[in-house]
Amino acid sequence: MPTYVQVIEEIGKADASTGWIVNQGAIFATYAARMPRDVARAIWIDTPRSVVANTPAPTAQAIVVPGGYRVTGRQGFSTGCRHAAWVAAHAQVVESGQPRLEADGQTERRYFFVPGAEAELLDTWRVRGMRGTGTHHFAVNDVFVPAERTVLSVTAPLVETGPLYQIPRTLLFASGDAAVALGLARTCLATFFELAGAKTPRGMPAPLRDQSMIQVNVGQAEAHLRSGRAYLTETVREIWSGVSSTGTISQDQRAALRLATTHAIRLAVQVVDTVYNAAGVTAVYEENLLQRHFQDIHVISQHLQGRLSHYELVGRHWLGLPVDETRL
Repeated sequence: MPTYVQVIEEIGKADASTGWIVNQGAIFATYAARMPRDVARAIWIDTPRSVVANTPAPTAQAIVVPGGYRVTGRQGFSTGCRHAAWVAAHAQVVESGQPRLEADGQTERRYFFVPGAEAELLDTWRVRGMRGTGTHHFAVNDVFVPAERTVLSVTAPLVETGPLYQIPRTLLFASGDAAVALGLARTCLATFFELAGAKTPRGMPAPLRDQSMIQVNVGQAEAHLRSGRAYLTETVREIWSGVSSTGTISQDQRAALRLATTHAIRLAVQVVDTVYNAAGVTAVYEENLLQRHFQDIHVISQHLQGRLSHYELVGRHWLGLPVDETRL
């Protein structure tokens, strides 16, 4: 996992959307550890261009029929669905006209692996930033999915028990998302360095880099970026080491990783905002890289993994107050 985060960061430096897509596909693929090996192999190895695009909310309905399910529904936020061999429809299960319940009394929720050709891709990803992720919606209409090509989305037991699979999937997603944000911010800062040496703002006697306020901004931005990266890297390494030796992850470790990933994203936002403001009107044009970085980081900041409420969540945990453990 420590190496994985570094790889995603490097991809994020080149293109944030590409890094995001790679992370989404790679982490969702950990569901393979909760499925029969032959089924997982058929989806992620034997299929040409074995990319699976998923969707977070169980907004579809799966009706139990002989041999499997018939799945219908509109599904949102499916990163990379236009290039995926499979889409993983997320649905609540209905049997004999009633929701089928799990042991905890909650409606059973499953992912249903549908060939991309059997889904309708909807043109919904009309955004200013992270356009390249292609995070469109899709719809399935009464599609039959055999039972073996499904997996419980929350409670499926592990078939493979390696350390990677002991870490909650939401935190694996968060680690990669934070790495993308840090990579983006590093490239944004490097882009500004070039501009600062070349641009003399109107009404100013010298280039941007000669202004004391710009120098302060750059120093603070560098400190924020390095500290966010160091905190994320240290936390990932410590947790990976612990999980590798014990086979478990504690609530304290989960809280630490939630905090490190959230903080890295928020610091990346600060870095980009700082240099965007320092660049002046130059940064407002679409062809300028700073404009793209600005739009991309602010789409990332709106994602679940960058929520400011995570600070409250972790604060409550450290103070011994009850928290929603599904968010850790």
